[in-house]
Order: sequence, then structure tokens, then C-alpha cells
Amino acid sequence: MEYTMDMFFRQMWVDERLKFEGPIEILRLNNRMVDKIWTPDTFFRNSKKSISHNMTTPNKLFRIMQNGTVLYTMRLTISAECPMRLMDFPMDGHACPLRFGSYAYTNSEIIFTWRKGLKGSVECPKESMSLLQYDLVGQILSSEITKSNTGHYSVQVVHFLLQRKLGYYLIQTYIPLIMIVVLSQVSFWINKESVPARTVAGATTVLTMTTLSISARQSLPKVAYATAMDWFIAVCFAFVASALVEFAAVNYFATLQANRLKEKRARQDRLEVLAAGSDDDDTISTDSSLREGLKRRNHSVSYSEAGDIPSVPIFLQQGSAFPQIPQLAGTSPIDLYARILFPLTFALFNLGYWYIYLTKETMEWATDMDLEN
Repeated sequence: MEYTMDMFFRQMWVDERLKFEGPIEILRLNNRMVDKIWTPDTFFRNSKKSISHNMTTPNKLFRIMQNGTVLYTMRLTISAECPMRLMDFPMDGHACPLRFGSYAYTNSEIIFTWRKGLKGSVECPKESMSLLQYDLVGQILSSEITKSNTGHYSVQVVHFLLQRKLGYYLIQTYIPLIMIVVLSQVSFWINKESVPARTVAGATTVLTMTTLSISARQSLPKVAYATAMDWFIAVCFAFVASALVEFAAVNYFATLQANRLKEKRARQDRLEVLAAGSDDDDTISTDSSLREGLKRRNHSVSYSEAGDIPSVPIFLQQGSAFPQIPQLAGTSPIDLYARILFPLTFALFNLGYWYIYLTKETMEWATDMDLEN
């Protein structure tokens, strides 16, 4: 990743050859005079692109004091590299470094120091500390010696501490995911006979969850590890898919129960037919009576053991709210357990997830630098 910043870069050094005496304490010169004296060959080590502003004239300030102190200021726009670990995304914080030093002079010739110390040498205005996606929570200054093939060089380092804002991702991703999981669990309160309604609800929530997960990943770089948002999406997807699997289990066991009841009724019909055939002296086709009894038992909606269930119109027989077998009416035990276990488990997961990531220290680079300094 990379970041871009606009800054005023100030350098001061002492050149005894530029001492002078007179009534003027500070000699204010045009920026063209910079080419006439020696200046440090400072460059930014981790920059990808640097721009010096020249509108309407070069944005540079050049002053010389009586004791030979030179103040050289310029306005720059720098795009620099920022290594990011997105494992805690979007509750992550990053320490983005800016390294600068001399290109050709080693530390035996030039040593860079912070003029106002490690606390006051870098100033960030308040209007620049709140960005669209990040909050600039501070900066850490340090000095180090870098070794290369041509020698050891003095390098100054500034780490800008950036904390990502969570509001956008709460509105666009987290709240919709939670609502989809809640909607998927509403199907536990729908009758198990409402097969089309529960199937459509489960399939719709699964497809919506897939769409949200894809859109959430499009704004992220292609990393090989799972982020905090990925874990949340995966768990929510598991809850939604489990709700659909739960209905499949309910329907499966209801079908088994219906088959057992049909077999039980078929046995009773056989016994009734055989008993009626033994009492009747006339020759009756036992097979025809058996088939007629089975047909009455299997296709009659209004039939019951007590015989007090009113008949239902044919258009309601095809509806899902009226079970064809009255003994199967009622709530499935699996649904009763799911109504408690699914919401409770999801609430515990959210409690643990937000507690861990909101209390976790995500500024790993800042911690390491504090120990070093």
C-alpha cells in the first residue's frame, strides 16, 4: 500500500563560510540563490513519487543568519510506501513510515538530527488529522543508521499512526450481515408444512450473504490471509446455511413420521378389511376392498380417528398451512431448540467478536518502536 502527503520540509545547517556582519540579522534571499551555495543531498528513501511545487513560483524559502545558519524550506508532495497487515481489518491501525537522509554523504560527513527533539519536530495541523478512512492519532520520530554497500548513512524516520474509521464498514457490511442472519432465523417460527416459504427464505438469505461477501472483498487488496471481516462473514454465512440445513432436517424427520403413520394406517385398514370379510358371507374381492380402504386413508384430508375434523376445500389442501395428516400438525422439536440455540449462539459470537477486536492493540509497529526508543 502507499499513501500521499503534502508537507513543508524544513532543513537547517551551519556553514561558517556564509557568516556576515551588518545591520541585517537575517538575510532573505531569492530561491535562485540556493544553487550558489552547498545544500545537503536529502532524498526520501521509501518514496515512490515526489513533487516539488512550482506554481506560481517555486515554493521555496531561503534565509541566511549572521552566524552562518541556513534555513531552507520547500513544499513537497510525496507518495511513499506503507507496509500494512490487514489481519485486523477494519479495526486495524497502521504505522506508515517516512524515511529520509543523505544520498551520497555517509554518517561520518553528515548526521541528521531533529531540531526540536522527538516530540515537537513534526507538527500536523488539526484539519489534516481527520481523513476519509483514517484518523491520524499521532506520529513517532526516531533516528537510525542504515548500512549499505557504500557505507553507513544517517536516516531520520517518521511513523504516522493511522487508525481506520469503522463507521463506513458498520453501515455497509456489518449491520446488513447481522440483519440477514436474523431474517434467516425468522424461518424457525414458520410452520414446517410451509415448505415453499421456508425454502425461498433460506435460499434468498444465502444468496444475499454471498453477494455481500463479494462486494466487501472488492475494496480490499488481494491478500492471502483472512481478515477480521472475513471471519465475521464466514460465521454469518455458516449461520444462514445452518438455518437452511435445519429446515432440511425438519422436513426429513417429518417425512419419516408421515411414512410411519401411513404404514400404521395401512395395517389398520388391512385388519379392518379382513375382519369385515370374515363376517360377510358374500364373496367380496379382498384386494379391491384393500385398495379402496388405502385410497380413502391416504387421500382424505378431513379424515381423523375421532371423525370430527371438518372437510377442507381443495384449493386449501394444496396450501402449506394445512397438513394432509392432522397428527403431524404442530411445531417440530428441532424448531423449538433452534429458536433458542441459534439466536443465543449468534449473540455470544457477536459479544466475543467485538470485545476481542475493539480491545485488541492493533498498532503492532508502534509498540515495537516504543520499545526500541
